[in-house]
Amino acid sequence: MVGYKHPCRYCDELVPNDARVCPFCGKADPAGPLRCPQCRSPVEKNWLACSHCGQQLQVTCTACGKKTPLEAACVHCKTSLTVICPNKKCKHSQPQADVCIKCGTPLK
Repeated sequence: MVGYKHPCRYCDELVPNDARVCPFCGKADPAGPLRCPQCRSPVEKNWLACSHCGQQLQVTCTACGKKTPLEAACVHCKTSLTVICPNKKCKHSQPQADVCIKCGTPLK
């Protein structure tokens, strides 16, 4: 049985309600509440940190130097904020952070 689909909050294409990534635009949490990239707890757009695990939810863009929400791209200059874990066994793609949210390897 196929469930109801909802419009992606970013590109308006229809995605499954439980989708973690939009298959059309590639952005995280396309339907339902925004979620922490580390623990997946619901978070709100203007929060600085996750209330459950403490993950920082804003980063400084390396291109323009402005604070921006932890998303795939800077909201000010649209520069990609995605990094790939250097651990050869992991290679997880994620928003900028100090450590990989999957394996804990330092990213800087």
